[in-house]
Amino acid sequence: MAIVGVMSTTPDASIAHLPSIAYNGPGGTDPLAFHWYDADRMVEGTSMREHLRFAACYWHTMRNALGDPFGRGTALMPWDDGSDSIENAERRARVFFELLQRLGIEWYCFHDHDVAPEGDTPAESARHLEHMTAVLLELQNSTGIKLLWGTACLFAHPRYAHGAATSPDVQVFAHAAGQVRRAIDATIALGGQGYVFWGGREGYSTLLNTDLHRERSQYARLIEMAIDHARSNGFTGAFYIEPKPREPSVHQYDHDVESTLNFLREYGLQDDVQLNIETNHATLAGKSMGHELRVAAAAGMLGSIDANMGDVHAGWDTDRFPTDLALTTDIMLVVLEQGGLKTGGLNFDAKRRRESMEPVDLLHAHIAGMDTFARGLLAAAAIRADGRLNEFVRTRYASWDSDLGRHIDSGEATLGELESAAEAKGACEPFSGRQEMLEAMVNDVMYAAT
Repeated sequence: MAIVGVMSTTPDASIAHLPSIAYNGPGGTDPLAFHWYDADRMVEGTSMREHLRFAACYWHTMRNALGDPFGRGTALMPWDDGSDSIENAERRARVFFELLQRLGIEWYCFHDHDVAPEGDTPAESARHLEHMTAVLLELQNSTGIKLLWGTACLFAHPRYAHGAATSPDVQVFAHAAGQVRRAIDATIALGGQGYVFWGGREGYSTLLNTDLHRERSQYARLIEMAIDHARSNGFTGAFYIEPKPREPSVHQYDHDVESTLNFLREYGLQDDVQLNIETNHATLAGKSMGHELRVAAAAGMLGSIDANMGDVHAGWDTDRFPTDLALTTDIMLVVLEQGGLKTGGLNFDAKRRRESMEPVDLLHAHIAGMDTFARGLLAAAAIRADGRLNEFVRTRYASWDSDLGRHIDSGEATLGELESAAEAKGACEPFSGRQEMLEAMVNDVMYAAT
């Protein structure tokens, strides 16, 4: 791929005044410093850097103007002239990598049309993406920053008003297939560790005009085709699907972790696709992030995490940067219990608040998220080292380690045998789950560790 135009190697003047963020330790007051994230600090034998595997998302960091349904964007991005030119796209990419270097973030994620302007035809879009793939590869090589995963934006263009893979129009499906192919090819060229199927409009608004079975089958077919294309072109990375309950559709087919697991198993995709789970989507589905992560981990399919948080008072994706220590502690407990995120990472699919519009706020936002996850990691490790929580859970289920419990688990027990065992045992006395005691204990360990 030939790079058209000239890529500057000097810092962009619009962010030249922004500092590189260093670790200053707990108790500091400098807002442009890490107080908890010490990349080389070892926790349970692994560095914070590797435990957390932070990634920045291109879409919110570089393309979110901070608009909302009631007003236009407020973001002050002096490097961006607002055009869809290749020159502006290159400038955004250069600033993005400079910001990541200042933050010490070593991974990033993108949608195809975040990084490359969408053309008037598929061929023009392909040329733009090829060009920007070459630009990104040059920036990766010069900085050491790597691509965690790529994906295709199959929701913004008007053609996808009725869905992409799930569209009732076969030509729209064909457009989506071509766009996925190009996004996968770009991900491969950039050495991406994964590819995400993000079904932004793969759902329905009303069942009155929807063939639900057909649409779900179409969705599965596009995933199968994408996997076949990627594998035949040498891609050895992970595939993920991201559960999303609603918004913009009334109901998405990948509503939550359990429905997504069912979808993957129904269509025989469970051996090829893991889950990328977003905290805000868990909130919208009426579940805790801990629940969603544990369901995925129990199935051996927790691959990557979109690190943000929602607002329980809002019914849409607020995509806030994660600043809740209890939340990040719970997330890192699951990650540590499953032995880490082998192929994925913690991607900040998060945006600044509308009032945080200056470039320096991009640093403040990521620092807040990185420090909160670092504290969550330390707290989770302390809870595991303390051992009382695990011991309580083990004791609560201890009866299942008896001869009767093992007989049931073996699959050899009958209902008649169990009825006789119950008769011989007599009355079962209830016992306390000690929920409040455990919550207080976790709080004590969590805050003492941080």
